[in-house]
Amino acid sequence: MESILIYDTTLRDGTQGENISFTADEKLKIAMRLDEMGIHYIEGGWPGSNPRDMRFFDLAKRERFTSARIAAFGSTRKPGIKAADDSNLKAIIESDTPTTAIFGKSWPLHVLSIMDNTLAENLAMIADSVAFLKANGREVVYDAEHFFDGFKETPEYALETLAAAFNAGADFLVLCDTNGGSMPQEIESATRSVTRYLKTQFGEQRQIKLGIHTHNDCGMAVANAIIAANCGAVMVQGTINGYGERCGNADLTSIIPILSAKMNRPCIPEEKLCGMKSLSRYVSETANIVPLNTRPFVGRCAFAHKGGIHVSAIMKESRAYEHMDPELLGNQRRVLMSDLAGKSNVEYKAKEMGVDLHANGCDSKTIVAAIKQMEDEGYQFDVADGSFQIMLEKFTEQFKPLFDLESFRVTIEKDKDLPCSAHATIKISVGDNHEITAAEGLGPVSALDNALRKALGNFYPDLDTMKLVDFKVRVVDGRDGTEAKVRVLVESRDQDQIWSTIGVSEDIIEASWQALADSFQYKLSKEAGQTCQPSKSGKAA
Repeated sequence: MESILIYDTTLRDGTQGENISFTADEKLKIAMRLDEMGIHYIEGGWPGSNPRDMRFFDLAKRERFTSARIAAFGSTRKPGIKAADDSNLKAIIESDTPTTAIFGKSWPLHVLSIMDNTLAENLAMIADSVAFLKANGREVVYDAEHFFDGFKETPEYALETLAAAFNAGADFLVLCDTNGGSMPQEIESATRSVTRYLKTQFGEQRQIKLGIHTHNDCGMAVANAIIAANCGAVMVQGTINGYGERCGNADLTSIIPILSAKMNRPCIPEEKLCGMKSLSRYVSETANIVPLNTRPFVGRCAFAHKGGIHVSAIMKESRAYEHMDPELLGNQRRVLMSDLAGKSNVEYKAKEMGVDLHANGCDSKTIVAAIKQMEDEGYQFDVADGSFQIMLEKFTEQFKPLFDLESFRVTIEKDKDLPCSAHATIKISVGDNHEITAAEGLGPVSALDNALRKALGNFYPDLDTMKLVDFKVRVVDGRDGTEAKVRVLVESRDQDQIWSTIGVSEDIIEASWQALADSFQYKLSKEAGQTCQPSKSGKAA
């Protein structure tokens, strides 16, 4: 089967998504990661639209990309002027990229009602713009905007716009489902019609290279892109994590594994697939967007198992409940703990965490019973792996705390015209050493977190690599009103991993302390034996 070219538009179309913005330097770092993955094309932005994109192209000129071609994006010339006089096209040329991408209108609705243009002038704009870019030695990707909507209403004209671009020398004709409203069967029918039409019009004069660009407004972006590839499209456009305007673009973190692992359609080097999860996380962190746990292939939950029957089966044969090996994508199998868990879940998790389950006479049946009881009281271990590991170690008498709480005090002060302020004082012991510190925070939990960090920092300096990334409070049962138990979930991360911890109490501060303490204990135990063991003097060795 013919290989597929991957065209990434995270840095342009992806930034049109709500709350997503990258600096020029961040865009360059993402581009370098995409290049490392073997992506063929990276659309860097619209050079005529803003200074940031111009700066990116300036930065990109100084870098050496080994796999990818950088593309500058823009539109066809304006009506009534020459392509050589169009400021947008001149900015594209000045960006000095080997590849250019321009969009033109395929739908008479836009040509006549939105642009107040004529159909004939629109065709001339497409042809002139493509010819101008080709005359300047650029590879041209022509994006037929709103192609599928135009094809539904006026197929003859939509096809004419493609012919205009193709005849002018476009290297790729990309069919765009700009509104994201097309169904897979419509994509399939239209793509096949385009292939027949162009072959009829141009014969074997030049190889016809089609591309597909889909949006996710009906949840069909990935499916539509895949079916177009199955109908002859050799270029698939999309974004990492599906970021983009409205409901987003086709998600390349799904498309690439599907093409490569499911359809035997090579798209990036096979050995690079194991970097998919890392790339997904890198882009989400750079965008400051919380990763979607349920994202197919690369999400934290993509290969997570909760039911005891499922876990028992995958311990014997993983493909019984998994469609592929998660490690191929840099992901991992996760077994979740809950009141649905059985002995298989506990045994699998203990092995995964390196906990000797049968130490000190303990057994998985006893632990399962304890888990079910604790979940009945409000705990939820399927979302708190960090606390679960600590609980296993405590049950089997293997837990070695890296610090102990002596006491803490939290006060909140409210002045009439000022927001609340919080202060925390904490006393901890590390071995034979004691530490008392105080700190302020934006709230009581923030103050407690800052005070604990300050106290532990005198013994474990590596804590500066750890940060809290999410904090959730849930009422376990609201029928008790203000006396109800609350469940606090804390998600923390360092440069290597993300972990979650939990606390449950009728007092929100107590529950928060449990989750915070577990989070720090987990981090320190992970580092134990490396750089965070305290010295005999009480300071870090």
